[in-house]
Amino acid sequence: MLLTRTDKPYFLMCLVFSQVLFILLLYRRGTSSVFHGLFGAYSAWDYSKTHDVYTNLSVFIPDPEAVRSLYCPVSSPILVGPITITFNKTPSLKKIQLKNRYVKPGGYFSPRHCYGRYRTAVIIPYRNRESHLRTLLYYLHPFLQRQQLHYAIFVVHQAGNATFNRAKLLNIGVREALRYDDWDCLILHDVDLVPENDYNLYICDENCPKHMSSAMDKFQYSLPYWAYFGGVSALTPDQFMKMNGFPNTYWGWGGEDDDIAMRIRLAGLSITRTPLILGRYKMIPHDRDTGNEENSYRYGLLKNTRRNWRDDGMNSLAFRLLSRDSAPLYTNITVDIGEAPPPPTQASKWLVF
Repeated sequence: MLLTRTDKPYFLMCLVFSQVLFILLLYRRGTSSVFHGLFGAYSAWDYSKTHDVYTNLSVFIPDPEAVRSLYCPVSSPILVGPITITFNKTPSLKKIQLKNRYVKPGGYFSPRHCYGRYRTAVIIPYRNRESHLRTLLYYLHPFLQRQQLHYAIFVVHQAGNATFNRAKLLNIGVREALRYDDWDCLILHDVDLVPENDYNLYICDENCPKHMSSAMDKFQYSLPYWAYFGGVSALTPDQFMKMNGFPNTYWGWGGEDDDIAMRIRLAGLSITRTPLILGRYKMIPHDRDTGNEENSYRYGLLKNTRRNWRDDGMNSLAFRLLSRDSAPLYTNITVDIGEAPPPPTQASKWLVF
């Protein structure tokens, strides 16, 4: 039946609305999440049935007669899916070392029976969170070993008592990590987030920066808002440099994640997300740190991202390296990043060009 003149505008309006809704859904969950949801992929995960995080690591017992001549399979055959995570007792460093005896000093690991296809650097901004760091290391090392990655863990420690600056520490971590190896992927990882499923591969999307922690228990396993890019993310070195890294000007809690999401788009890139059923993370319970108070000036900074992103980032990074040490489970990089500048005046606080 032909549409009447009265029906046609209504039909077009419905069509436009449905297209806008679909685009928003893609942006919220990422294209991979939508299509996996439509076709039922990952629907079999049952998070009430979990596995010990150290399952299957006997595969990595060294065999002196084995010849490592082949690349590891694209999909590791020893993944287990959902893992058991508890925060009842913080493991000791000695226990973690004993359970990860083939991790080399500096937090390096390579599969012993094949060549790792992917070279991944995990970078963790850090200060005064020793129990959180030990918990993360306890879970993360076997998690990555089962994925058969060549990887290393870098902990960037902000010295002193100045206001915490997460994004600047991540910039420093990227610069330092690239001194050690030619990494395929940079995983930027908060110290208080533990991944729940080892099929959440710690590798990069070659085309888009990837938001990995798309479903945190803190947010009832959903995305808090469309532009969210906090927690755990994966970028190739080229992607990171194309967007000039992260901003150095966000001191304290809040704002830098939204700035990062904006500069991804300004650099001509787009965000992809791990599907919600797979990108699940548990947050280690904690109170807000002293020295990481809420950044009340973040909204003013965000208004100027479009103007400042090319000048505020890796090309303006300034810090003082205090030490670079190979600890048994990670490479520790201790830095002095200075102090937060004086609060902006009311006149300049909301300056936009």
